[in-house]
Amino acid sequence: MTFRKKGSKNPPVLSQEFILQNHADLVACVGMFFVLGLMFEGTAEVSIVFITLQHGVTFPAEEAEEKATAPKFLYHYGAKDLATVFFYMLVAIIIHATIQEYVLDRINRRMQFPKPKQSKFNESGQFSVFFLVSCIWGTFILHSENCLSDLTVLWRAHPNNMMTFQMKFFYISQLAYWFHAFPELYFQRIKPQDLSQQVVYVGLHLFHIAGAYLLYLNHLGLLLLMMHYFVEFLSHFCDLFYFSDEKYQKEFSLWAIVFILGRLVTLIVSVITVGFHLAGGQNGNSDGTTEDVNVLAAKIAVLSSSCTIQAYITWNLFNVQLQRWMEEDAPLQAPSVKKKRTKGRFSRKGTENGVATSNRVDSPHMRKEKSS
Repeated sequence: MTFRKKGSKNPPVLSQEFILQNHADLVACVGMFFVLGLMFEGTAEVSIVFITLQHGVTFPAEEAEEKATAPKFLYHYGAKDLATVFFYMLVAIIIHATIQEYVLDRINRRMQFPKPKQSKFNESGQFSVFFLVSCIWGTFILHSENCLSDLTVLWRAHPNNMMTFQMKFFYISQLAYWFHAFPELYFQRIKPQDLSQQVVYVGLHLFHIAGAYLLYLNHLGLLLLMMHYFVEFLSHFCDLFYFSDEKYQKEFSLWAIVFILGRLVTLIVSVITVGFHLAGGQNGNSDGTTEDVNVLAAKIAVLSSSCTIQAYITWNLFNVQLQRWMEEDAPLQAPSVKKKRTKGRFSRKGTENGVATSNRVDSPHMRKEKSS
């Protein structure tokens, strides 16, 4: 398996250029090291911590359920999850490089984008694939756990603060993807002026996903994440068409309406869910011994955090849209100024030679006198 571009020169081994060109191969070797560890008895216990989900608890099947033939296996979080997140972060880097090499780079070579557009096109392409897959996956989980039919699941914690396998694996994968974005800033050679904005964008996603995971707000976090991902998918999907041809900017500008609606629905769901959770949790334990959000201060912090991220994302939308409008107006204003200047030169030249011009045009009989 290789992700090195064809025709590229071979840089010195272990140099910076070598690492940038072959980072996917190096990461794949590290990942295979953990997989091969499963083959040996002495290292299998360590490799399992990185590859499989940890902190599982087996619950016996209820006798009242006639169809229950196997015990339930649920999960909670713990320190070993960091090892699992690290392994799937390596997997995310490999998938990122595969999409870049075999899909986005080929489109870039065919469309011949300039370098500024190439980086933005690659970013929108990567995010479009991730957001689309996450939306489909998350919607399937919401449907399978009856979150769409029974909305009370959003503010009712699972018994014993446990998660199902698919719920925990989804959050582990999400954390792994957003953690992989930090080394990708180095691998993709992000410009220093864009580095701070990218770090803030990735950090906000990590903060809210980890918060929902640690506070056992799994269903609420998943629903809000799906709404956010759907709007972000539309945004980056429209950007792909805009980069291919700027005439699609007006046709796809309607996504901004969906963006605003998505932000409003997210705020409404957050307020309603936390409000019901506040009303229903007053009689619960408020001493902080339980691991769910039963403390008033924690619930207010969750609501404030949700409102803050929505305001920040909306502000970024206005800044990006304003910058595009300025870029579109710049080439329209430049020719008009140039045209006025050229018109002024011709007018001054005409006034200087006004007498000669009027003689040639208005007095043709003067030429006959000169010729005679």
